[in-house]
Amino acid sequence: MSSTSSSVTTSSDIHPDIAEVIITEKEIRAKVTELAAQVRADYADTEQPVLLVAILKGAVMFMADFARELGRPLELEFMAISSYGASTSSSGVVRILKDLDREIEGKRVILVEDIIDSGLTLSWLLRNLASRNPASLDVVALFRKPEAVRVPVEVKYVGFDIPNSYVVGYGLDYAERYRELPYLGALKPEVYSD
Repeated sequence: MSSTSSSVTTSSDIHPDIAEVIITEKEIRAKVTELAAQVRADYADTEQPVLLVAILKGAVMFMADFARELGRPLELEFMAISSYGASTSSSGVVRILKDLDREIEGKRVILVEDIIDSGLTLSWLLRNLASRNPASLDVVALFRKPEAVRVPVEVKYVGFDIPNSYVVGYGLDYAERYRELPYLGALKPEVYSD
């Protein structure tokens, strides 16, 4: 189930590089709780721990909050991949910078994604993980940009559909900045334009 945030606010209290807040901290917290409840219900048929796999670095904030809310046995794993380089959009050419530390064969795997934009990286990643023969492989993504999708990808759990603007906060960055912001904000174009 996905939804679009109805509250877009601007405020002098937000970071000066942020044009507007797209999704508030409160809305994010509520959605993480909702997504965790959906996953918990769908995985109630087994005591086997689920293996949450997050992609560094953007998904770390979401992974931590989601794991705490899940309230069931789980294991955590991390991968680091590169598909952006110095650009603000995915090239679709993916390099693994850090692979998983364990085998996932026979495990129930949930890929925890911060944001889906073009779908190119996620499509590649799902093929890569599926080739390792997990018992199941689902995706939970907090944010999705439907207007940016170039490759359709099956995503079982989506938090918010958002506009196709450059967003930061709640783990998302520009040049390694703004990850700590507790909300999702649209970055002012002058900050990332050359």
